[in-house]
Amino acid sequence: MQTDDFDGKTVLITGGTSGAGLEMARQIAGAGGRPNIVLTGRNETRGADAVAAIEAQGAHALFVQGDSADYAACQRIVATALDAYDRLDVVISNGAEGAVGPKPFAEMTPEELRVCYEGRLYPRIYPVHAAIDALKESQGAIVMITTDAARFPTPGEGVIGAVGASIVLLTKTLAKELSRSKVRVNAVAMTLTSDTPAWDRIFAEENFQNRLFSKALEKFPFGRAPNAEEVARLAVFLASADAGQITGQTVSINGGLSFGGW
Repeated sequence: MQTDDFDGKTVLITGGTSGAGLEMARQIAGAGGRPNIVLTGRNETRGADAVAAIEAQGAHALFVQGDSADYAACQRIVATALDAYDRLDVVISNGAEGAVGPKPFAEMTPEELRVCYEGRLYPRIYPVHAAIDALKESQGAIVMITTDAARFPTPGEGVIGAVGASIVLLTKTLAKELSRSKVRVNAVAMTLTSDTPAWDRIFAEENFQNRLFSKALEKFPFGRAPNAEEVARLAVFLASADAGQITGQTVSINGGLSFGGW
């Protein structure tokens, strides 16, 4: 990556106060130049800590509290970013912590089906939709984080995978729709990833989710799951000018756990 690739640009990272999102911000801040990094999340204390860490690296940083599942909040976040920095060049749609974890489809209640679907889809697409006009003006880039369950059928992740597959196809469609405006759209498909808040939740108690991912841990060809730093490196590359000829793609970072894809 060019050392000044994000210099003077404004990057919005939703769910950017911890885990892979915060690592993305750190890597962009450390890439050289002086970018403007806008982080969102629901926890004000984590937001303040994240801003301090990013500013210590020499970047401008701003935390905007808000829930990506709330479209009005997404509009406010984008407006705040534009008011602060007068431009928006990159949106990395991250986060979307699911209230319903992996569970066999037949065992899910109708309410769990709704919450699982809505709670994972809307927080991913609302920030992107709210930022479209600004990104067209800057000829910017979009990176959406999705799940490898979208590409490889996983018992217990039927609805989660269905939402992920929606993001994969949306990535392709948006790339076509926005190509005339020279806006690139790509996605990163994650699997079980260490150094993230989700990792601690998964293994906190004995349940279906714990058993599912404990088995997965034994199957990584390289002996371990990917970590947040590795996921962030891929997302930041796709957001950078070095990926200027890449659009409409979903790249899996799964350590060779599976090779399914479309």
